[in-house]
Amino acid sequence: MRIDLVTIVVDDYDRAIGFFTRALGFELVEDAPSLTGDGRPKRWVVVRPPGAATAVLLARADGDRQAAAVGNQTGGRVGFFLRVDDFDAAYARMTAAGVEFVRPPRTEPYGRVAVFKDIAGNLWDLLGPA
Repeated sequence: MRIDLVTIVVDDYDRAIGFFTRALGFELVEDAPSLTGDGRPKRWVVVRPPGAATAVLLARADGDRQAAAVGNQTGGRVGFFLRVDDFDAAYARMTAAGVEFVRPPRTEPYGRVAVFKDIAGNLWDLLGPA
Protein backbone atom coordinates (compact mmCIF):
# COMPACT_ATOMS: atom_id res chain seq x y z
CA MET A 1 0.00 0.00 0.00
CA ARG A 2 1.19 3.54 -0.74
CA ILE A 3 -0.11 7.04 -1.23
CA ASP A 4 -0.06 7.61 -4.99
CA LEU A 5 -1.35 11.20 -5.34
CA VAL A 6 -2.23 14.20 -3.23
CA THR A 7 -4.31 17.04 -4.67
CA ILE A 8 -3.50 20.72 -4.60
CA VAL A 9 -6.32 23.00 -5.75
CA VAL A 10 -5.00 25.82 -7.96
CA ASP A 11 -6.39 28.79 -9.90
CA ASP A 12 -4.68 28.03 -13.20
CA TYR A 13 -3.19 24.82 -14.60
CA ASP A 14 -0.40 26.37 -16.65
CA ARG A 15 0.85 28.76 -13.95
CA ALA A 16 0.85 25.87 -11.46
CA ILE A 17 2.73 23.59 -13.88
CA GLY A 18 5.29 26.35 -14.40
CA PHE A 19 5.80 26.83 -10.67
CA PHE A 20 6.16 23.16 -9.85
CA THR A 21 8.40 22.30 -12.81
CA ARG A 22 10.55 25.43 -13.06
CA ALA A 23 10.69 26.78 -9.51
CA LEU A 24 10.61 23.47 -7.62
CA GLY A 25 12.20 21.20 -10.25
CA PHE A 26 9.35 18.67 -10.40
CA GLU A 27 8.66 16.60 -13.52
CA LEU A 28 5.43 16.96 -15.46
CA VAL A 29 4.18 13.36 -15.44
CA GLU A 30 0.84 13.84 -17.15
CA ASP A 31 -1.23 16.63 -18.67
CA ALA A 32 -4.26 15.12 -20.38
CA PRO A 33 -7.80 16.24 -21.20
CA SER A 34 -10.43 14.92 -18.84
CA LEU A 35 -14.02 15.54 -17.83
CA THR A 36 -15.72 16.57 -14.61
CA GLY A 37 -18.34 14.27 -13.11
CA ASP A 38 -21.02 16.17 -15.00
CA GLY A 39 -19.17 16.13 -18.34
CA ARG A 40 -17.43 19.53 -18.44
CA PRO A 41 -13.85 19.67 -19.72
CA LYS A 42 -10.93 19.77 -17.32
CA ARG A 43 -7.34 18.52 -17.31
CA TRP A 44 -5.61 15.71 -15.45
CA VAL A 45 -2.29 17.30 -14.44
CA VAL A 46 0.26 15.35 -12.39
CA VAL A 47 3.71 16.54 -11.26
CA ARG A 48 6.25 14.92 -8.96
CA PRO A 49 9.79 15.35 -7.73
CA PRO A 50 12.32 13.40 -9.81
CA GLY A 51 12.52 9.82 -8.58
CA ALA A 52 9.59 10.15 -6.15
CA ALA A 53 6.76 7.64 -5.92
CA THR A 54 4.10 10.03 -4.61
CA ALA A 55 2.92 12.73 -7.02
CA VAL A 56 0.79 15.87 -6.86
CA LEU A 57 -2.45 16.24 -8.81
CA LEU A 58 -2.92 19.89 -9.75
CA ALA A 59 -6.68 20.43 -9.82
CA ARG A 60 -8.14 23.72 -11.05
CA ALA A 61 -10.76 25.06 -8.64
CA ASP A 62 -14.30 24.34 -9.84
CA GLY A 63 -16.86 26.54 -8.14
CA ASP A 64 -16.85 28.93 -5.21
CA ARG A 65 -16.24 26.31 -2.51
CA GLN A 66 -13.10 24.98 -4.19
CA ALA A 67 -11.92 28.50 -5.09
CA ALA A 68 -12.11 29.38 -1.39
CA ALA A 69 -9.74 26.48 -0.62
CA VAL A 70 -7.00 27.68 -3.00
CA GLY A 71 -3.98 28.47 -0.84
CA ASN A 72 -5.63 27.37 2.36
CA GLN A 73 -6.02 23.63 1.97
CA THR A 74 -4.57 22.93 5.41
CA GLY A 75 -6.07 25.83 7.34
CA GLY A 76 -2.88 27.90 7.35
CA ARG A 77 -0.62 25.11 8.63
CA VAL A 78 2.34 23.67 6.80
CA GLY A 79 0.71 20.79 4.99
CA PHE A 80 3.31 19.65 2.46
CA PHE A 81 6.91 18.57 2.98
CA LEU A 82 9.62 18.55 0.31
CA ARG A 83 12.73 16.65 1.38
CA VAL A 84 15.97 17.30 -0.51
CA ASP A 85 19.47 15.87 -0.24
CA ASP A 86 21.24 19.23 -0.63
CA PHE A 87 19.28 21.82 1.35
CA ASP A 88 21.52 24.80 0.55
CA ALA A 89 21.50 24.14 -3.21
CA ALA A 90 17.71 23.64 -3.27
CA TYR A 91 17.13 26.77 -1.19
CA ALA A 92 19.40 28.85 -3.45
CA ARG A 93 17.78 27.51 -6.66
CA MET A 94 14.26 28.06 -5.35
CA THR A 95 15.05 31.56 -4.09
CA ALA A 96 16.58 32.46 -7.47
CA ALA A 97 13.41 31.14 -9.15
CA GLY A 98 11.28 33.52 -7.08
CA VAL A 99 9.85 31.09 -4.53
CA GLU A 100 8.56 33.03 -1.52
CA PHE A 101 10.07 31.79 1.73
CA VAL A 102 8.02 32.93 4.72
CA ARG A 103 10.40 31.57 7.36
CA PRO A 104 14.17 31.55 6.87
CA PRO A 105 16.31 28.41 7.09
CA ARG A 106 16.97 27.07 10.55
CA THR A 107 18.46 23.93 12.02
CA GLU A 108 16.27 21.60 14.06
CA PRO A 109 17.07 18.18 15.58
CA TYR A 110 15.52 16.54 12.48
CA GLY A 111 17.52 18.66 10.00
CA ARG A 112 17.46 21.96 8.11
CA VAL A 113 14.08 23.53 7.40
CA ALA A 114 12.62 26.63 5.75
CA VAL A 115 8.94 27.36 5.06
CA PHE A 116 7.79 28.47 1.61
CA LYS A 117 4.54 29.16 -0.23
CA ASP A 118 3.52 27.34 -3.39
CA ILE A 119 1.84 29.05 -6.35
CA ALA A 120 -1.54 28.80 -4.61
CA GLY A 121 -0.30 30.06 -1.23
CA ASN A 122 -0.15 26.73 0.61
CA LEU A 123 2.70 26.38 3.11
CA TRP A 124 5.45 23.80 2.59
CA ASP A 125 8.52 22.79 4.58
CA LEU A 126 11.72 22.48 2.59
CA LEU A 127 13.62 19.83 4.55
CA GLY A 128 17.22 18.68 4.34
CA PRO A 129 19.79 16.85 6.43
CA ALA A 130 21.25 18.54 9.50
